[in-house]
Amino acid sequence: MNHYPRAERPTLYFIGVTTGKSSIMKVFPAWVRHLGLEDAVITGMDFPLHANPAAYRDAVDFIKSDPFSLGALVTTHKIDLFNACRDMFDEIDPHAAMMKETSCLSKRHGQLICHAKDPISSGLALDGFLGPDYFSRMEADVFSVGAGGSTIALTWYLMRRERGDNTPKRIIVSNRSQPRLDEIRRFHAGIETPADLDYVLAPKPQDNDVVLPTLRPGSLVINATGLGKDAPGSPLTDAAVFPERAVAWDLNYRGNLVFLDQARAQAEARRLQIEDGWTYFIHGWTQVIAEVFDITIPTTDSNIARLTEIAVAANRA
Repeated sequence: MNHYPRAERPTLYFIGVTTGKSSIMKVFPAWVRHLGLEDAVITGMDFPLHANPAAYRDAVDFIKSDPFSLGALVTTHKIDLFNACRDMFDEIDPHAAMMKETSCLSKRHGQLICHAKDPISSGLALDGFLGPDYFSRMEADVFSVGAGGSTIALTWYLMRRERGDNTPKRIIVSNRSQPRLDEIRRFHAGIETPADLDYVLAPKPQDNDVVLPTLRPGSLVINATGLGKDAPGSPLTDAAVFPERAVAWDLNYRGNLVFLDQARAQAEARRLQIEDGWTYFIHGWTQVIAEVFDITIPTTDSNIARLTEIAVAANRA
């Protein structure tokens, strides 16, 4: 029996760890006005990392049964929630079935649908800051630290053979524990790719430092761990040295972003491009809002720029 109060207005839930600190709590009301969603509201549902499966099932059962609860965005818990609640979904979209994760829940005609939106939103964000044909031009690698749902999505986007020569030369994924590495290795095994694949067990930040000198110039180095937002710190030590002309991308946009501080300290000497998770935030949320409220939100540069302006203004208010 769930303990959640019934929603009295059309409600989007945010399933995360520290949802009250997210900019979306300020941004969503501003976007609601812009998008004409009238009295829609957002409500956070916080869970500790790797929560009890029964807690995820309780939340999903409530959303499924409550009339004004229209859906949810899921962060951090994407894989754990999917594993705990798979039998509760009436429909699982192809990306979610392939990646075995839930980043969005929506409802249509009384049916609860599980989606994985990260392959779309991560691709939009990557293409936005890398520009066209980056990997065919740079012949660079990708090193993603953390083997969770975001890395599963973005590596799928980058490694597919249909991208032609615009794939990384090598994709390296590290993780602090072996089971998630085994899981992403199995996932990658089902994808035809020209990229070389490596998996690194990295229980300590020093283990990630060792990977950096093996990367080609211009490589993309990603903090996909949540460190800096969901937990303090960085997956690298201060002694880590980024490759020349590397792109340092932190999927976080808020918190004490030590990973980006480490990159900024080397930015001039190593000629780095530094990106936080703000654009990823915009695409991730607008993809979910469009799905949950069954509306169209164009991904044109002009529309995303306008939504970004609204978000920045709301976040500063």
